[in-house]
Amino acid sequence: MTCDASTADDLAVLLAERDAEALLFRRAGASLTAAHFLRDVQRVAAGLPEADHCLNLCQDRYAFTVALAAAALRGQVSLLSSDRSAASLAGLNGRFERVIAVSEAPAADIPLRHHVLALPHDPVAGTPPNPLIPADRLVAIVFTSGSTGTPVGYRKTWGAITERSRAAGLRFGMLAAAPAGVVGTVPPQHMYGFETTILLPLHAMAASWSGPAFYPIDIRDALLAMPAPRVLVTTPLQIRALLDNGMALPPLQAVISATAPLDPVLAAAAEQHWAAPVLEIFGATEVGSIASRRTVAGPAWTTYDGIRLLQAGTEQVLIAAPHAEPHPLADRVEALSPVEFRLLGRNADMVKLGGRRASLGGLNAILLSLPGVEDGVFIAPDDLDQRPGARLLVFAVAPGLSADDILSALRERIEPVFLPRRVIRLGALPRNEAGKIPRAALLDLLAPDAGPR
Repeated sequence: MTCDASTADDLAVLLAERDAEALLFRRAGASLTAAHFLRDVQRVAAGLPEADHCLNLCQDRYAFTVALAAAALRGQVSLLSSDRSAASLAGLNGRFERVIAVSEAPAADIPLRHHVLALPHDPVAGTPPNPLIPADRLVAIVFTSGSTGTPVGYRKTWGAITERSRAAGLRFGMLAAAPAGVVGTVPPQHMYGFETTILLPLHAMAASWSGPAFYPIDIRDALLAMPAPRVLVTTPLQIRALLDNGMALPPLQAVISATAPLDPVLAAAAEQHWAAPVLEIFGATEVGSIASRRTVAGPAWTTYDGIRLLQAGTEQVLIAAPHAEPHPLADRVEALSPVEFRLLGRNADMVKLGGRRASLGGLNAILLSLPGVEDGVFIAPDDLDQRPGARLLVFAVAPGLSADDILSALRERIEPVFLPRRVIRLGALPRNEAGKIPRAALLDLLAPDAGPR
């Protein structure tokens, strides 16, 4: 076994580009090396039922990675969806041929053929084989969170996702001399969590925490259990929650954030509190992660090694990356060079009122920057373009503020035409584990206010 990526040519890539004794995952009471991983992959692959598609429902990151790799060896395509509702699972069963569900524990609420993994973690004798997987093999279909509508699945080949993992490891300084201990708060079924906590240990100098890490105390305990240098992979919402909690964390090498724009003021506060750089990843389910920036250093993003921007027409920008066809971005960007760009906003969240244009993401960032606002979101009615009197709405979590307080603060920061017609205060927003608010949940919020406004 070797960690030298050059052993894998353009046609096939090793399953684990790490030495046999390299630590890949850690959980309470267990350190799981590449040798453990490869042995468990062999066992699980031999026991997987015949199927074309494997719905990976594992919550434990090590079990998730074993199931993913075992399915890939069997030629089964893993389906990765953050939505575990019975309706969603049944929809996947009707949409794809011969689907099985895989998890690390029995569950009565899964309306599919269900296989439970058996991972005994017996001592590893000898050096397990480290198979090559064709670079063009389709290994996963990753679904969007549904924040902009019905979740859409995007096809991922082994070559494309492994190449991106190597590039991310290099970008974030994950070196052989000091492999990073990664603690992620985002589920492995989400593209961000998939890339940073599942694929990185296989193709970069990193080990990932396998157990839960969502609440502040769980995050602290997970970081304490991981070797230094430690990297926290999280979201803006959880950065804010950790800072508000005030709990001391062990020394960090870096904090990585994604899923939503990070307020530079919040990033600066986190850097000061944790004495570590706060870095953002730019990406999307359709293209994966492609660029990063240090938030406090300015608005420009720099692409990963090997990734280039291609201008297609006057407004569209394509992403060119190894093992993938050039793909249009769903975001509006200003290309500063073939490897640098500035984000202008997502095409899907641009709204136009009174001849003026604004990004809902940008408006959300302003809302979240208001003192006393713990969470919040601007919502545009579906008929915004057709109804002259239609206006935006705001849902906010702000225990110490009134709706008028929030509206007054917004009036000082945004153009009058984008001021919300109403500010509706809630105890919490219906965010999923990745920090996203599915479109269906937004519609549920709107339902009581569906009349004229």
